[in-house]
Amino acid sequence: MVLSCCLLAGTRAAASPSFPSSAAIRRRGHRPLTVSVVPLSPSQQWPHGLRFCCASSTSSSPPPPAPPEEPDDYELLDTTGNCDPLCSVDEVSSQYFEANYKPKNDLLKALTIIGTALAGAAAINHSWIAANQDIAMVLVFAIGYAGIIFEESLAFNKSGVALLMAVCLWVIRSIGAPSTEVAVQELSQTTSEVSEIVFFLLGAMTVVEIVDAHQGFKLVTDNISTRNPKTLLWVIGIVTFFLSSILDNLTSTIVMVSLLRKLVPPSEYRKLLGAVVVIAANAGGAWTPIGDVTTTMLWIHGQITTLKIMQGLFIPSAVSLAVPLALMSLTSEANGPSQKSSSLLSSEQMAPRGQLVLGVGVGALVFVPIFKALTGLPPFMGMLLGLGILWILTDAIHYGDAERQRLKVPQALSRIDTQGILFFLGILLSVGSLESAGILRQLANYLDANIPNADLIASAIGVASAIIDNVPLVAATMGMYDLTSFPPDSDFWQLVAFCAGTGGSMLIIGSAAGVAFMGMEKVDFFWYFRKVSGFALAGYAAGIISYLAAQNLHLSLPTSLAEIPFISGS
Repeated sequence: MVLSCCLLAGTRAAASPSFPSSAAIRRRGHRPLTVSVVPLSPSQQWPHGLRFCCASSTSSSPPPPAPPEEPDDYELLDTTGNCDPLCSVDEVSSQYFEANYKPKNDLLKALTIIGTALAGAAAINHSWIAANQDIAMVLVFAIGYAGIIFEESLAFNKSGVALLMAVCLWVIRSIGAPSTEVAVQELSQTTSEVSEIVFFLLGAMTVVEIVDAHQGFKLVTDNISTRNPKTLLWVIGIVTFFLSSILDNLTSTIVMVSLLRKLVPPSEYRKLLGAVVVIAANAGGAWTPIGDVTTTMLWIHGQITTLKIMQGLFIPSAVSLAVPLALMSLTSEANGPSQKSSSLLSSEQMAPRGQLVLGVGVGALVFVPIFKALTGLPPFMGMLLGLGILWILTDAIHYGDAERQRLKVPQALSRIDTQGILFFLGILLSVGSLESAGILRQLANYLDANIPNADLIASAIGVASAIIDNVPLVAATMGMYDLTSFPPDSDFWQLVAFCAGTGGSMLIIGSAAGVAFMGMEKVDFFWYFRKVSGFALAGYAAGIISYLAAQNLHLSLPTSLAEIPFISGS
């Protein structure tokens, strides 16, 4: 043991004689080591063109001069110390914390916690809750929703806020209900409905993650060969539109933005293409029951059916994409020189049996509506069936190969957006409590009295979804209006599905696709507002007009699919 320590100490001294110990660093006040990324010369580049170096602020020898940056070189850490989605930082030093300490943020957090604690203390007063249940629930919901909206400022994860809000609301409901047994029965019914959506999302996200791990989507992206800016604009939009109709809009955005980073060097034009991906992903997810979480919610609860939603919303969704694409084609960014091709795309290889996994994965997603029509069971059962088949398949084709463990389902489960699923769980349970207390019904009556036109209500929901998350908006709408007010596949439910899905494109924070694009490409809120929001608003308005015109003129997709018995009733 002593010999090994001496050898280790001698090795350190020989390799870096001027490098101080960690204790010496603390005594002398040295800044901590930082990880930096420097581009290499072409002859020295690794497969990803990146090199990690450890540097100290007191290093005796200056770092070697870096060659000029090229468009294909990417930095994981910028000069401000911010970390992009590809970079992970497990530990933050105390010195860095002290240098970036912001008392105002802590004061805001403290006030938020105090306010929440006071609201909780008030909730303990059973007599006051029993007499003012609606006020207490609205107050807690408003505080929780404010915490979700200002997630970045408060540095509180919205999933944790949503779960805490849900529990507090149901505690208040249990106090204000006629009896605890009534509240438990209402909670059981709400949990039964919410769990269907959660299980469906869990299965769908896992299937998509498995396909992506096998580079299955490379089969799609390899066919994009054009470099003409205007043509590429339309190709990216159309591919994303149809990809999002099968996958969810968030996954489609991540896949297509990752593709753009390999096709186009960093530029204003690449940002514009990323904005096209956001608009196309939201538009493509609105016309199928599995393309967006809001349409999935409406489909699972019976407000829409598969064939009717595809017939009624395909044309409006296509128009809501075509109008922004036509307007963007007139911009200077889309009329520039042809883009230089990147070698990064060709360097990636599809995993073994990638095409087979892609076919089975997409088939599992498409089979879900058919399974529901054939068996009458909820859609999440069909999704779990597809996940089980894909699980057994990947275990079989990768059996005995330790290097392919990342391609199996257990590894895929560790990479899916679990906190996003918990956020949906918290939001849906919260909205369910408001519905059980009758608050949403009171809000629906107020809207009916002041806005008698259902089309205006649906349009307003879409505009609000640009600011507020569309999941609670649609969940609240489902609680406000039952199937006796608007029967399944009525114009109102179809317009709600369209507006909630596409309205989020008007602001970059209005949809999960926009937030993902914002984080991956470091796009500023105001850049999107100046460059894209007007185009998205024009597409949103044109889509609503086309939907109303199509309903009046009885235009839709061909109805020949209705002759298939197991699809017509799904």
